[in-house]
Amino acid sequence: MRGYIRVKAFWLTLIGLITGLAAFAQQDAQFSQYTFNGLYINPAYAGYKQDVYANAFYRSQWTGLEGAPQTFSLAVDGSVHDTKVGLGLLVAHDGIGAQSSLAVYGNYAYRLQIGDNENSRLAFGIGAGFVQNGLDGNKLTATQTGDNYIPTGYQSALLPDARLGVLYTNDRFFIGGSVDNLLARKLSMLKDKSILTPVPVPHFYFTTGALFSINDDVKFKPSILLKDDLNGPTSLDINAFTLLGERIWIGATYRTAVSLYNKPQLQNGLQKSNAVVGVVELFATDKLRVGYAFDYSLTPLSSYSYGSHELSIGIYLNHSHVDSNGNRCYF
Repeated sequence: MRGYIRVKAFWLTLIGLITGLAAFAQQDAQFSQYTFNGLYINPAYAGYKQDVYANAFYRSQWTGLEGAPQTFSLAVDGSVHDTKVGLGLLVAHDGIGAQSSLAVYGNYAYRLQIGDNENSRLAFGIGAGFVQNGLDGNKLTATQTGDNYIPTGYQSALLPDARLGVLYTNDRFFIGGSVDNLLARKLSMLKDKSILTPVPVPHFYFTTGALFSINDDVKFKPSILLKDDLNGPTSLDINAFTLLGERIWIGATYRTAVSLYNKPQLQNGLQKSNAVVGVVELFATDKLRVGYAFDYSLTPLSSYSYGSHELSIGIYLNHSHVDSNGNRCYF
């Protein structure tokens, strides 16, 4: 593997082999606490909690490997016009070896009430912004002269982008779908060919889940997430969370790859990048939530890292995690 390119952050090549991605294809950053940051994967989540809500996440993936992914995300959203319209801002930065990505989106969601239940809403969301992808050639060393795939110094490309989503929620159920990188992929074909940067690829998300009341103090929330980019393996998250006393969420996730349809470009015999995740979320006050997630890889990669660590904090800026009708927002 090092006979072609010796990467100072050697795992960058390893990642390419594991995921089976084409060269310079840009993957969306991975978060394990996305159930508490719905705006990250779906613009239709804007305004779901009705009050102004700010959410920040930091993830250190594959701790112990030099140049391993470091990801940060900040989201702020709220609702206006009697909660019929949701507005949100999303900022995400991801660094992985020589690659880096910065995305900024303004999000708009129109929330239709379905039936007599004010909490039964069908939301249509759109996000517009930009993606800046970069590649630092100083972090790469070619073993062959004249390697045109390694830039001189740092190069970046700024591209406008858009994303779409739809989401249905009521008191006990949710289902949604979204797609991002709708424009960046196409517009990247028009950029200066001498600029060598990762190419964003569209990602499709499907989520659904439900809430079950065990008793007055215990609630159970199972959910799933499917993520697909039409090129690499389809990712499936199976989640199970328990809420204790309206204060503490304790949960776990099993993440694996699934084959939903034929992808001829995938190499035969690829090993599934399975992982398990433990999550704890605490409402320290009615306005403040803090969370921690630990990912443990079930592949040989676990022998080279100390797992992945993720911290999050959420703050209700005007009220609490109870909406204007006195109902708690569980999704």
